[in-house]
Amino acid sequence: MIPEIQISRKITNQLMHLAQQSPDAEVCGLIGGKNGLATHCYPVKNAAEQPRQRFMLDASEQISAMTKIRGSGEELFAIYHSHPSAPALPSSADLELAAYPDALYLIISLNTKGILEMRGFKIDRKTALEIPLILSEE
Repeated sequence: MIPEIQISRKITNQLMHLAQQSPDAEVCGLIGGKNGLATHCYPVKNAAEQPRQRFMLDASEQISAMTKIRGSGEELFAIYHSHPSAPALPSSADLELAAYPDALYLIISLNTKGILEMRGFKIDRKTALEIPLILSEE
């Protein structure tokens, strides 16, 4: 049985808002967490050459976000990005480039008008396993 992961409504709303603010390019960033719960969202600039189709965390902003996560006593909980015109499923590039097998990968899709979709995956050795997400009030 795959364990489910709780994501607070506050973090979920923040991720959805960030994705909606950038309907033509993928947004991305890190989420810090404590005790298995997401606590803070750290947006990172998308440095990909084709930000409409993929994301690449800006190296200096990623280092800064990781420093803030550690400084807050958090650990890397998740890496998130949006798909402006594709489903909330890992693309071949997402599978190829996933480098943190212990982190949750959150994908927000803007593909359906009026409905935002967010799904979570653990990605290890180019294989994705969907992790059920449970919305919490925390």
